[in-house]
Formats: sequence, structure tokens, C-alpha cells
Amino acid sequence: MRQFSLALLRHISSSTAPALTGTCRLHSWHCFTASRPQYRSIVPPHSCQHTRTESAAASQHIQDLSGPEQRLLNKLYDGLIGGQRASLAECITLVETQHPRKKELAQVLLQRVLAYRREQESRNGGKPVAFRVGLSGPPGAGKSSFIEVVGKMLTGRGHKVAVLAVDPSSCTTGGSLMGDKTRMTELSRDMNAFIRPSPTSGTLGGVTRTTNEAIVLCEGAGYDIVLVETVGVGQSEFAVADMVDMFVLLIPPAGGDELQGIKRGIIERAELVVVTKSDGDLVVPARRIQAEYTSALKLLRRQSKSWNPKVVRASSQTFEGIPEVWAKMEAYREAALASGELQGRRTAQQKVWMWSLIQESVLCHFQNHPGVREALPHLEERVTKGAISPGLAADLLLRAFSSSSSSQ
Repeated sequence: MRQFSLALLRHISSSTAPALTGTCRLHSWHCFTASRPQYRSIVPPHSCQHTRTESAAASQHIQDLSGPEQRLLNKLYDGLIGGQRASLAECITLVETQHPRKKELAQVLLQRVLAYRREQESRNGGKPVAFRVGLSGPPGAGKSSFIEVVGKMLTGRGHKVAVLAVDPSSCTTGGSLMGDKTRMTELSRDMNAFIRPSPTSGTLGGVTRTTNEAIVLCEGAGYDIVLVETVGVGQSEFAVADMVDMFVLLIPPAGGDELQGIKRGIIERAELVVVTKSDGDLVVPARRIQAEYTSALKLLRRQSKSWNPKVVRASSQTFEGIPEVWAKMEAYREAALASGELQGRRTAQQKVWMWSLIQESVLCHFQNHPGVREALPHLEERVTKGAISPGLAADLLLRAFSSSSSSQ
């Protein structure tokens, strides 16, 4: 069961070459599955050695699969590509698992879905077939109501909409309420929509550890619009901007000093700011907030050469402004595709997400290291008593980790 992981670990530790590109990874999968030969021509000559090594590793991994595991993956893949919502839910559950063996199976499934999605993009002239939109904002901004209204409008226009909603996990019990789906009653009954609530499970940034993989699975299932709703607690809740094509910030009117409450870090990542609940007595405050944010955005440095961030008002209750919001989103997508920024953004996001997963894996490996686990209780006790500083304790643990690792 562990042969593939050990072989891959030895290859990574012994290799001094640069990391493989997404193109090379995709090529290795196509070489293994004997798919269309045109993918071979796009791999640079210097990467052929890495391609052969990774192809061999993938082959070994497939050979290690038991009969039931192969049948399970084939069933999930066929159901996913066929657009079955139950299969999509099972696939996301598989990538969210913490079980070591199931995590390996999830990677095999993801490689197949990535190859399928790449084939679709090649048929689409190299352009992405799906539009990813991240939505964040403070609690009470009406994110779930906004998503339901927009989602129903889009499904009515023939789109297939996937919603990945993230709920905060309790620091005490680890549980989550998962209330987003209950707030989207109409959209959850729509057969052209898929809603998946997931817990943060301690992950910072308002998204889960596997949100990026879930986006890939939704696109493989045929959903051409993927909406990612973050927790939306504070300034750090914009990690979603590193995995979507467009980042939308939702803010409520009459919420106090808005420009102080929503800090610069999250504003400058937003391509669109939507002032929600612009109806009834809140129309006047909403117009004032719209004017304030329009002025504030002019002072920030532009993140895109082809798009100026916009500020619009909308009401989920009266539907006023909702079509205009989607029109702005479509205009951004067309501008980003025409300039090539959208494709470049996705390429950069893959590298960012790879390193975030590396950091998580390295931390887990560090915590489970025998040398660290042996020294940790004693050093924690000395830190709590004030005998040594936390910085010195951290240095000692890193020294124990590096010394025992180098001796192996």
C-alpha cells in the first residue's frame, strides 16, 4: 500500500531539479493512460526525464490498487463525468478525507479529472470552460441570500452552478453548523445546481484545505460556474482569491465605519464590490457606501491592466441590481480572457496552492517526527514555566528534526 508514497518521497528527496509544471504532470498522466499524442508535443525536452519518472510512479500507484479500489475509482469517475450529483458529492468526500490510503486514491482520481478538463479546454481553444467566482464579506452581509438569487437566475439562463460554501469549525468541539445549504432552499432543489457545505477544520483564510480540488471536481462534473463562499469573518478571509478567477466582496449598508471595518488588504484583492440589502430604508445608506467605496478604490493601485474594480448596489429581496452584478462579472471575464490575464492567473494560482499544500504536509511531518515527539513534552513544560523562550524551544525542536532526519 505504501510503495508509491515511499518511491515518490525518495524521488523528491534525491532530486535537485526544479518542480514539475502542471503541463508536465498532465503530460505524464496522458503518457500513462495512452491518451491523445498531441499532449506529448507541448512538453519541453529538458522535462522528459521527470516525465518518465513521474509516469513510472503513477504506473506503480495504479498497479498497487486493489480490484475494489479500481472499481470504486472507475465508478466515481464515470458518475462524475456523467454529471451525477451523488458521484460528485462522493468525490469531494474522498478528497476531503484524512485517511492516508484514501488520500492517495483521491490523487489518482484528480489526475484523471484534470486530464479530462484539459481535453475540454483544448477543444475550447485553450480557454477555461468554467468561471470561478469567490465571494467574501462580513457576517450579515447576505452572502447566502445573494448566492441563491444569482444562482437561480443563472440556472434559469441555462448555466450549471456549483456552490462551495465554507462554514467555520468550532475551536472547542471541531464541529460546524453547516447552515449555508438550509439558507439556500430554492437553489438546493434546483437540479442544475449543486451546493456543498464544508467545514474549515482549522484552516485559515476562509476556505478549506481541499477547496481547490473540489473546484476541479465540480468543473469535471460539467458545472460551468463555480461560486465559492468563504467564512467571511475578518481581514484574512480572502485566501479564496488565490483559487478563483474573480473575487467579489459583499458588504452591508449602515454597518458603521465601513472603510475602517473592511481593511485595505481585502479591498485591494476585490475585482467587484457589491453593496447588499439596497432596498427600503437602506437605499440611502447603500448609495452613500457605494460612493465611499468608489472613491476609496481610486486610491488603490490597480491589480489588473484590463479591469478597474467596480462598486454596485443590489438587493436579494427585490432582485434590483442582480442582473447588473452578473453583467459586471461577465464583463470582467471577457476582459481577462482577451488580455490573457485569466489564464496567467490560473497558472500562478496552481503554484501558490502547491506551496500551501507543501507547507501543510511539512508541518504534519514535523509534528509526527519521532525526534520532535520525544522532545516536545519536555520543551513545552519548560516554555510554560518560563525556563526557556518559545523561540529557543522552536530552534531546539527544529534542530532535533534536522539532526535525526540527516542521520537517516
